[in-house]
Amino acid sequence: MDRIFLDANVLVSVCWAGTSKLAALWDIPGIELVTSDYALCEAARNLDTDEQKARLEAFSSSVIICADLPQTGFLYSEISLPEKDWPILLAAMESGSTHLLTGDKKHFGEYFNTEISGVRIMRPAEYLNPST
Repeated sequence: MDRIFLDANVLVSVCWAGTSKLAALWDIPGIELVTSDYALCEAARNLDTDEQKARLEAFSSSVIICADLPQTGFLYSEISLPEKDWPILLAAMESGSTHLLTGDKKHFGEYFNTEISGVRIMRPAEYLNPST
């Protein structure tokens, strides 16, 4: 079973408009969706309207929320990430996620379609449409 960790930008994207193709993640049978308090707070900061924030609350109600971890990114010297992105990767790893879905090409782009400590980093569209 896939255990999918959702980065904050994925949560923002799914909540931004009333209809998002990313909402299909919630309809896939046999997967678990996971995020962290850190990602949820970051997403909430990037939503403007009460309607968007209500969507975040609704979507997050069916997501496993894992606790934030102390930053130990220094253990992974071969991975180059800004400090703000370490909590996302570490939470994905610690939560036993099989995938980290993120749209953050700037910081995670060089790791797209690679696996770090058992977590495959992917764009959401690639996970939803693996043939593209």
